[in-house]
Amino acid sequence: MNPVVHFEMGYFDRERMKKFYESAFGWKMQQLGAEMGNYVVAQTADTDEKGMVKTPGTINGGFYQKMESPLSHAPSVVISVQDIQAAMKAVTAGGGKMLGAMDEKGQQSMEPMMIPGVGLWISCMDPEDNRISILQPGGGM
Repeated sequence: MNPVVHFEMGYFDRERMKKFYESAFGWKMQQLGAEMGNYVVAQTADTDEKGMVKTPGTINGGFYQKMESPLSHAPSVVISVQDIQAAMKAVTAGGGKMLGAMDEKGQQSMEPMMIPGVGLWISCMDPEDNRISILQPGGGM
C-alpha cells in the first residue's frame, strides 16, 4: 500500500497564509528560498530531528504560490511510492495523466523533480481531475 505522506495547498498572499495557520492551528511554518519556489513547509505535528512526524498517522504539508492555472488552486495530497517510474506508468495505465514538475531552469518537465533531503516528486491528475503528487522518498540524495 502507498500512504498519503504530505498535503499541499496554494496561497495568494504568503504572509497572510502563514499568519492564519500559525495563529489558528499553532502550525510551525518554514519558508524555503526562491530556488524551491518560495515553498512554505507546514509542521502540523511534532517532528524529530530529521523532520519526520513522531506520531503515526499524522502528516505535515506545504504551501506553494498559486498560479493562473486553476490546477494550482485545489489542495493536493502526496502519495509515497517505492518506485516513481513504475508509479508514473500505473497512473497513466489507470487513466490518469502526468502533469510534470519544474526542472532546475524553471521549465515544465515530465521527469520527476529531485527535492533535496526529500526525494523524487512529480504531479499528476487522477481520472476524476483531482491533482495528486507522487513521491519516491530518498531518491539517491
